[in-house]
Amino acid sequence: MPTITTKDGVDIFYKDWGSGQPIVFSHGWPLSSDDWDAQMLFFVGHGFRVVAHDRRGHGRSAQVADGHDMDHYADDLAAVTAHLDLKNAVHVGHSTGGGEVVHYIARHGESRVAKAAIIAAVPPLMVQTAANPGGLPKSVFDGLQAQVAANRSQFYRDLPAGPFYGYNRPGAKPSEAVIQNWWRQGMMGGAKAHYDGIVAFSQTDFTEDLKKINVPVLVMHGDDDQIVPYADSGPLSAKLLKNGTLKTYKGFPHGMPTTEAETINADLLAFIKG
Repeated sequence: MPTITTKDGVDIFYKDWGSGQPIVFSHGWPLSSDDWDAQMLFFVGHGFRVVAHDRRGHGRSAQVADGHDMDHYADDLAAVTAHLDLKNAVHVGHSTGGGEVVHYIARHGESRVAKAAIIAAVPPLMVQTAANPGGLPKSVFDGLQAQVAANRSQFYRDLPAGPFYGYNRPGAKPSEAVIQNWWRQGMMGGAKAHYDGIVAFSQTDFTEDLKKINVPVLVMHGDDDQIVPYADSGPLSAKLLKNGTLKTYKGFPHGMPTTEAETINADLLAFIKG
């Protein structure tokens, strides 16, 4: 399996398909690069080079005890892009991966970056604070950690079967295969990485990162996102970006790159070519 080893000795698995302008995908918690199947097949078929890695502790990357924070996530992404010498890249991040992309660009600069897109992403800040009164209470994230610690397998069954894909909405038609694939990806990763990752995605404040970014950024968010609520994320990120465009999807769930792949892929392609 293709891997790189980071400067702190962590093996990071990646996929690298095709040739042409690179599109680099950063996945959500607690999944893997497999969550981008619909996008990677689409874009490699449209003449792009597509790259995606498994975040440390997730998927096929090493299940290390430490480094499950946004600084390490961004540095690991930088290590992959440097190893593959990717230039003029478009970075696409979903959920936690959206935070990873924003932090990577702000922390490592734009010399290798052409554009970015963040989909149902966690920035600017998920947790409720005095400065972010619209955020979710810390007790919500404490509860997620408790479920990971108590019965991760059950939790990873319930989340995709319910709010992640909007399958708990009236008239929804749940896909058993999609639910099982989410569970499979989650259970491939390490419990410690996933437990710590909840703090990383919920308590990292990306406000200053967003302000530093100059490249065009497409902010894509569904207004029925039950995981990263719309009002405190997408519109706020778009306002903080110098060159941000907000695209709101009526009724789309958090997992829209999977359930609404046709729409998301077409809009990403238009943005990249535009």
